[in-house]
Amino acid sequence: MGGDSSKPAQTLSKPWRDINWEDKRGELQFLKNYKPQTEGQQLRILLYGPVGAGKSSFINSVQSVLHDRMYVQALADNISHDSFTKKYTTYKIQKDRPNTFYPFVFNDIMGLDPHKGVLVEDVKLALKGHVKDGYTFNPDTQITENDPFYNRSPTSNDKVQVLVLVICADTLHCLSDTIVKELQEIRAAASDLEIPQVTILTKIDQACPEIKKDIRKVYKLKYMKEKMEKLSAEIGIPMNCIFPVKNYHEEISLNSDTDSLILNAMRQIITWGEDHIRFKQSQSARSDTA
Repeated sequence: MGGDSSKPAQTLSKPWRDINWEDKRGELQFLKNYKPQTEGQQLRILLYGPVGAGKSSFINSVQSVLHDRMYVQALADNISHDSFTKKYTTYKIQKDRPNTFYPFVFNDIMGLDPHKGVLVEDVKLALKGHVKDGYTFNPDTQITENDPFYNRSPTSNDKVQVLVLVICADTLHCLSDTIVKELQEIRAAASDLEIPQVTILTKIDQACPEIKKDIRKVYKLKYMKEKMEKLSAEIGIPMNCIFPVKNYHEEISLNSDTDSLILNAMRQIITWGEDHIRFKQSQSARSDTA
């Protein structure tokens, strides 16, 4: 995606995107109150992206915000350059009462890598609900219908309602042409299935020292806006579908501003996922009466 800029970050006179930093409670309540229109429906969120982008860390960060404490369920690796996630894993988030869970789940998937990452065809099958929880990805061979982890008859709960690309702000300039092509191919497959797509831009604090000092500057820095515009142009992702966040990875306590960015992204993921569920249900109802 070309070279990175080493120029000092320019601060804009006003934020180019509005976020209510003081309304964390309201955003949090939205997630806590969310309930799909259809009883028993589950909103499935599939995370994908290059190796080391922070997919597992994002899942942990969302759970930390919802539990109001540091929470580590999805194992993340800070050493290996390979994908730490090998299996197709579903993460449920427990609510305040025992044996009760939020009606949305995350699916973590092996990272994309030109030589040893998840195959694009496996991601496409996961979108359609054909991959069962616990499947171990093979970078050389895609899952087949004869595999015990192949789901021949996926239900609406098995299918993905939102596809989320997780990608690092500090390594955007290092993306290979191969990875860019794979991202575009996966996006095209999701578009064919009419699945809404969101991009989570992680490690914004590592990409820009000004954000590390004050995360509230994220929408006032021309540098960050240009990064997002470049990502939008390269991958074909609309700007209003890209959300910069800082995952929790070294902290031992929560930060309200960090929470606000995570909650802001999750609100859109849930909203667009619910829209997709309703759209598919209306499509099904029309075909039944046709």
